[in-house]
Parts: sequence; structure tokens; C-alpha cells
Amino acid sequence: MNGWTLALILYPAAAVGSFVPVGRALLKGVDLHPGGPSFDESPHFSEEARKLLDQHFERLRGTLGYWKTQASKYKAFHTYCLVWITLSTASVPFLSQAITDDAQSKWLLTIVGAHAAILLAFSRAFRVENNYKAFRHGESEFYDLYRRLLDRPRLFGLTEQQQLAAYFEQVEIVRRSIRTSETDNFPSVDEIAPVRPANGGDSPSQSAP
Repeated sequence: MNGWTLALILYPAAAVGSFVPVGRALLKGVDLHPGGPSFDESPHFSEEARKLLDQHFERLRGTLGYWKTQASKYKAFHTYCLVWITLSTASVPFLSQAITDDAQSKWLLTIVGAHAAILLAFSRAFRVENNYKAFRHGESEFYDLYRRLLDRPRLFGLTEQQQLAAYFEQVEIVRRSIRTSETDNFPSVDEIAPVRPANGGDSPSQSAP
């Protein structure tokens, strides 16, 4: 067995072997981790407000789990693509100079180049990097809002009503932005416009950061 044959065996084996943990990440979900004391223990809100906030979070639990799972899947595949595309494209110029009349060397060059091309096509077709960033950003933005309301509610308004209205509005904006990024559509006015009280009440965005 010459070096070309050995490389022809090792490269596919390494590519497939390193994809195993990626495949596992693509097939499994990710659980939300407890975030410590939440609204039900907050001293900043009344009993009614705590109930509203708890119900709001429970309604979002499925969405948050979906965001976290999708971010984990796209991250795993993005990392795999990034590593192998870099290695493959960097090695092709050197392999092209080293190939001989041995058919094994030509097949190795073909497999390395094809592997990089396929990964690049999948990465672009499924918008792997963009989707990873979108879901991870949405998850991070929500929890930033969540912790900010728990720790410094007056940043959202002077009264409890203003604080809750501003918080609900900003969470809705985050949800719409992620939906727009996921579907790769241009946002409509309805999708990006803040939710305003219909009765001409206090505008929460005036007190929002």
C-alpha cells in the first residue's frame, strides 16, 4: 500500500468520523437550562404582573427551545464546514502539484476537491452561517431583555404597566426579526413595526432603552 492509497482511505474516514458528532447534533433537541430565580420570585412586580410574565414566558418556552436547538444544529454543521472547507481548499493546490500517474493520487485530488465543493454548496444553500447567527442572536437578545427586566425594570418605564408593555413589545420585535431571517424574506411593515396600544395609551417605546 503506497502513500496515495493510505491517504485515499484516511481522508474519507476522517471526514465521515468527524461528521458523527455533527449528525448527532442534527438529530437531537436541546433542553432549556434553568435560569435561576425568575418572575415568580421577583420583588419588583405585583402578583398580577408576575402571573402575566410567567404565562408569557411559558408561551415562549417552545420557541426558545426551537431557537436553541436550531442554533446548536447550525453551529455544529457550520463548524464542520468551516474546518473541512479550509483544509480541503488549502490542500488542493499542493496536491495538484504532487499528483503522479498513479490513479490513486488523482482520485484523492478529486475527492478532496469534491468534498469542499459539496460542503460549500450545502453551506450556501441552507444559509448555515446566517441561520446560526440569527437563531443565536435571537436567543441572546431575548435573554438580555429577560434579565434586564428582572434586574432593572425601570429601564422599561416608570410604571409597572409601562414596563410590561415595553417588554412584551420588544420580545415581539425579536421574534419577528428571527422569523424574517429564517424565511429569508424582506420584512413587511407589519413584521417590523412595534406593537402599539390601540386605545391611545402610553407608548411603551418612550420608556424603553
